[in-house]
Amino acid sequence: MRGGHFIFIREENTSRRRARFRLWLLGVLSVAMLLIAGLAPPVSQPVEYHQFADQREFFGIPHLLNVVSNVGFLLVGMAGMLFLTRAGRTRTNIAFVDPRERWPYLVLFASVAVTSFGSAYYHLAPDNDRLMWDRLPMAAAITALVAATLAERVSVRAGLRLLPLLVVLGAGSVLYWNWSEQQGGGNLNFYIVVQFYSILVIILLAKLFPSRYSRGADIYAVLGWYALAKAVEMADQQIYDLGNLVSGHTAKHLLATVGAYWILRMLRRRTPISQRFESAMV
Repeated sequence: MRGGHFIFIREENTSRRRARFRLWLLGVLSVAMLLIAGLAPPVSQPVEYHQFADQREFFGIPHLLNVVSNVGFLLVGMAGMLFLTRAGRTRTNIAFVDPRERWPYLVLFASVAVTSFGSAYYHLAPDNDRLMWDRLPMAAAITALVAATLAERVSVRAGLRLLPLLVVLGAGSVLYWNWSEQQGGGNLNFYIVVQFYSILVIILLAKLFPSRYSRGADIYAVLGWYALAKAVEMADQQIYDLGNLVSGHTAKHLLATVGAYWILRMLRRRTPISQRFESAMV
């Protein structure tokens, strides 16, 4: 019995060393990506980006479908915040063993709700200055999801400590881009890293660290909806030309809303995997 106990301790120590090594690699990779963003030639915002396929005006509202398709973000964001608020008031909810785990998701769903206003404001009269208000909450949402993934797969303490830093980095990348545009140059490098490298980090965390909850694979569905949203965004004109009913950018809003809802769906349906709690609840 004692020999088996020692073997268990040795295996647990080995597992922790591997986890630390993987985290160090992610840390080094993250620093490297920031250095690349700082050293690479700046990428400016293309002027033609603001020329969306659907230019129709209805009821005196320009670009109506691109504007009103943002209402889904508000509904999902509010539903998520309501669910998390209720989860914090009752012990019967099983989405979070540690109530502190709610915080990254509160930031995420609040950001999703604010995105509805920022994006609608931008699409009423698209330009770089308004685009900043569209991108700020989106950057906060994706970085909050990174923190949530860290909290659930690495440790609650790590996720909570990095949450404000990650959100500031995300928002800072947007503010820096907007400032650089005003200086006449324009540099999207850091925003591009925040947007796409965050997705890579989430995938790597999901691959390298098991979730402490069931439905851990749902994160791939969330990212899949996001990838599909980006794909139809790039086919804005082609989709609009199919029948002049809806543009690719409007479809992007709808698909991204489904992705945000999938996070809420995951939280509502998941259950704890008890044997993984002790090693991660630090």
